[in-house]
Amino acid sequence: MQIDVPKTIKKTSVELLDAFVDSVFEFVDQPLLPSQSNFTPVEEMRKAIIVNSIEGSIPDDFTEGVYIRNGPNPLFGGLKSTNSMFGRSSHVWIEGEGMLHALYFNKDRNGGWIINYKNKHVETDTFKLEKERKKPSFLPTIEGDSPAISLAFLLNFLRFGKINKYISNTNIFKHSGKLYSIAESDLPQEINILTLETLGNWDVNGAWDRPFTSHPKKAPGTGELITMGCHAQKPFFVLGVISADGNKLIHKVDLKFHRCSLPHDIGVTQRSNVILDFPLILDINRLISGGPLIKYDNKEYARIGVMPRYGDAESIRWFAVEPCSAFHIINCFEDGDEVIVWACRARESIIPGPDHGLNKFEWFSKGFKHINLIDQNCEDSLTQEEGFFFSRAYEWRLNMKNGEVKEKNLTGKKFSMDFPMINEHFTGVKNKYGYTQVVDSLASSTSGMAKYGGIAKLYFEEPEVGYCLDGQKKPEELIKVEYNMFPENTFCSGSTFVSKSGGLEEDDGWIISYVHNEDSNISEVYIIDAKKFTSEAVAKITLTCRVPYGFHGAFISK
Repeated sequence: MQIDVPKTIKKTSVELLDAFVDSVFEFVDQPLLPSQSNFTPVEEMRKAIIVNSIEGSIPDDFTEGVYIRNGPNPLFGGLKSTNSMFGRSSHVWIEGEGMLHALYFNKDRNGGWIINYKNKHVETDTFKLEKERKKPSFLPTIEGDSPAISLAFLLNFLRFGKINKYISNTNIFKHSGKLYSIAESDLPQEINILTLETLGNWDVNGAWDRPFTSHPKKAPGTGELITMGCHAQKPFFVLGVISADGNKLIHKVDLKFHRCSLPHDIGVTQRSNVILDFPLILDINRLISGGPLIKYDNKEYARIGVMPRYGDAESIRWFAVEPCSAFHIINCFEDGDEVIVWACRARESIIPGPDHGLNKFEWFSKGFKHINLIDQNCEDSLTQEEGFFFSRAYEWRLNMKNGEVKEKNLTGKKFSMDFPMINEHFTGVKNKYGYTQVVDSLASSTSGMAKYGGIAKLYFEEPEVGYCLDGQKKPEELIKVEYNMFPENTFCSGSTFVSKSGGLEEDDGWIISYVHNEDSNISEVYIIDAKKFTSEAVAKITLTCRVPYGFHGAFISK
């Protein structure tokens, strides 16, 4: 009998390591408050279901296609922590295996709408591994005691060849007729749009071998896909340009960063790539020294780079800006000598959480509080102790000729807002309108988790003058904003813009969003006319099962 010695040794080693983990580390569920009930996972459906309950009516000229939203749906009951002699390590709120929720819009022969709903986990390699084991196996690696996290990195790698799970829970995007699920910690997964089955990792025919941003952008005119990948070790930041047909990586360049900052989004204009280098930093050396792996530090520098489409590190024009947190870009475009960058900006990063030793719920609760105090200089007078997640639409004007930077808020203090969207046909070119989800600051502060109680429409070319309450009424140059607010205790996620086929104007279309009423525990999909934005949703589609809150959505036309 022939024995494969290396394979046997490896198998025995893994079994010994598993026995060590099972004896030393205890997996425990992270507790949830009643106000966090719709963040809990749901069961995967075996087949699609027909949806018949519709309040109002789906417009006849609504686009046939599928509305898909991604979001965390943790295996084995929820997010976990581990306790051991080395300390505690925990999943953070952005983790949890990805699940796709899809609503299919098709017409029958008579022009009537046929609506089907389906959900399914994104079956990454690590998802299948843990599902086969029927228990949590990867140790949490982001938050907790430094010795526990360091050992988790090592044990995960020795047992599985990976330091963490591929969660693929953040966004969904289409390129060259194919659909992909993504979280920026790893490669995208190709998804069958009809069945939601996972077809495998997408590495651009072996040319891309590192993490992939959750928000790649289509280059105006060429249809090329612009991506980036951040890594804990050098090279910290690599930018790539993928061909319009998705078959070739036509440009790949190390931007020679000196730190591992964690930008969540990348921007494009007609000629350039726009890079955010803000002080949310992953630092392994800091972890080894006993500090957190990921930390936002507003004492560090912040800058925005403008790079020619196929440029290199030396070709980037860097602009120093005020330190801040901005996860989501609304749009970027060229205006004469300036590059304009619009984004949702806050004073502090919601990721990963408080410094170790602080009360997590209390920290998040304070961060979500509404900014309701105004000093004589019309600036946020709250200290960093509270209100630090309050996010406003913001503008940076970067002058490519003289290097000047002008930055300002575009929206006021009525509502915090994030998860922006635009008509995708205007990505990288000047647009008139944008849309965001609106934070319910009270509900978010009460639950310690972000909840979005409405949608805002931003009018970038129409002013709305705001005034400071200091007796002098100094004007603050703001843009016009309209709001479509939901009933009490009703919150949305995954909102996206659906353009009208043959539409003549930028806002010809609808906003579509997954919505959940926490009082009735009923989930719906709202369709809002973007031109009659403050009116009641034209259709409210009631689903027969609960849809947990998630992250980003997309509408893929038929």
